[in-house]
Amino acid sequence: MLRLLFWIAVIFAAVWLWRKFKAPSASTRPPREQDAAPMVRCAHCGVHLPRDRALSVQQQWYCSQAHLEQGPGSSGR
Repeated sequence: MLRLLFWIAVIFAAVWLWRKFKAPSASTRPPREQDAAPMVRCAHCGVHLPRDRALSVQQQWYCSQAHLEQGPGSSGR
C-alpha cells in the first residue's frame, strides 16, 4: 500500500511540474483586448476601421476620401 501511495505522489508531482514549465510565459501571450485600436464606423458605407486610419468631419468618420466627399450614406444603416 505504501508503494502505491509513493508512485501516485511521484506521478502527481511529475504532472504538476510538467504543466508548470509548459505554461506559456507572459511575453508570448497575445495582446489583450484593451491594447486594440478603437474602431469607428464609416458614415457612408458602414465599414468599421481603426480610428487612426479614418477621416473625420463634424463628428462623422469616413473610410476614404471618396466617401468623405460623397457624404453620409442612406439612413437605413
